[in-house]
Amino acid sequence: MPSKLHALPRQLKPELELDFARSPELGYEPTDDVGFVRCLAHGFPTPLARWHCHDEYELHLITATSGKVFVGDWIGPFQPGQLVLTGPRLPHNWVSMDMPEGGVAQRDLAIQFAHDPLVRASQTIPELAEVLPLLERARHGIEFFGMAESATAHWHKVKATHGLRRFTAFCDFLGDLAACTDYRLLSSAQLQSDDDDASLELINSVVNRITEQLAETHSAMALAAELGMSESRFSRFFRKATGNTFTDFVNRVRISRACQLLMDTDQQITHICYGVGFNSVANFNRRFLEIKGMTPSDFRRQSFTRFRGVH
Repeated sequence: MPSKLHALPRQLKPELELDFARSPELGYEPTDDVGFVRCLAHGFPTPLARWHCHDEYELHLITATSGKVFVGDWIGPFQPGQLVLTGPRLPHNWVSMDMPEGGVAQRDLAIQFAHDPLVRASQTIPELAEVLPLLERARHGIEFFGMAESATAHWHKVKATHGLRRFTAFCDFLGDLAACTDYRLLSSAQLQSDDDDASLELINSVVNRITEQLAETHSAMALAAELGMSESRFSRFFRKATGNTFTDFVNRVRISRACQLLMDTDQQITHICYGVGFNSVANFNRRFLEIKGMTPSDFRRQSFTRFRGVH
């Protein structure tokens, strides 16, 4: 391993952010001033910019600088105007690569909100149920496109209001996000089925088996026979539920697990390759490059950048 990696922190897990650490001096609103919706604004560098997660959703708008964003197992570029929604306990960090001397006074405009109040309220207020698919997608991180201007206006409106008016301004923002169709999911594979509960239970059982037995050989033909379907019917059913062919989905789940191991452990890449179910390093490298846009070794090297910004 290159010597420069020895200086990196040995704690590879994300830091869990808790309420007691949310000081107004860092850009948080005082706890006594906020309810369900909390606004946050900060510059860079800052102690807040680190590989971390929290129990709340976070809607994150970048207003200055560019660099790399890390969301779960996603590594990609960011620039001013990027808007991302991360779900509870989904690790993330934005690392600026072009920071001017002295830093910037404002780089991030964020809104944090909890899961349970919205879900409970949606059970008695049907209108709020419109946001539930958005919250489900946020478990993987969502990057929205073409919303920088409206998101900036929404954030300032939420920030300028309190009480019921803040909640209504926030709902207005959520409504635009829920209606947005120009987005991408960032981390891992995602089910997208809108079928009935029985179909969802069936596809979940298949996906859980793949996830829990990654090193096993998974055959669409064998699963189809087990479920009493023809292979062609099973393939259509699976693609509708996941957005991927069966083979592509298995590869994506395996690569996602490999990303987690590359980020969180010191295991050799060859060991990870076979551990997640690939039978050759060449095939593993090819699929990894296809799905992540970089080699496993590049991914591991770049993933260490997520610790930058810690002070």
